Amino acid sequence: MKHPRPDGVDPHARSRARRRALQAVYAWQMSGTPIASLIEQFRHEQDMEVADLAYFEDLVRGVGQHCQALDAALAGYLDREIAQVDPIERAVLRIAAYELMHRPDVPYRVVINEAIETTKRFGSEHGHTYVNGVLDHAAAAWRSAEAQAARRP
Repeated sequence: MKHPRPDGVDPHARSRARRRALQAVYAWQMSGTPIASLIEQFRHEQDMEVADLAYFEDLVRGVGQHCQALDAALAGYLDREIAQVDPIERAVLRIAAYELMHRPDVPYRVVINEAIETTKRFGSEHGHTYVNGVLDHAAAAWRSAEAQAARRP
């Protein structure tokens, strides 16, 4: 059994929280159901006890509250309008953009890797390469000091 890191974060519970957040954000995008209702619904579904519920809620609420700003920030890195991006990839990009912009405690490489893995699991066949390209360029701008430090030999 894996244990949390010294800072108390369980990476596996965070990964599950991101996957659940993807499902909630996707449902919100497709149905327009209020964020609070989706969070409540997902709270009662199975497997939430093994996910990081607080992190799940932060991601879903954050995307809902900052959606226009996230879309505007992503626009410069997309090759099409955000509405034209596959709905799964759009949800992944919004969640990752929220993490990159509002969760500096999460390393940018973790954000990008989690987005890629989630897209591989739920997205289109080559969607993960698109998500990787967008987020790699966005992270280089939004977290330039962290990205430059990581690229130094």
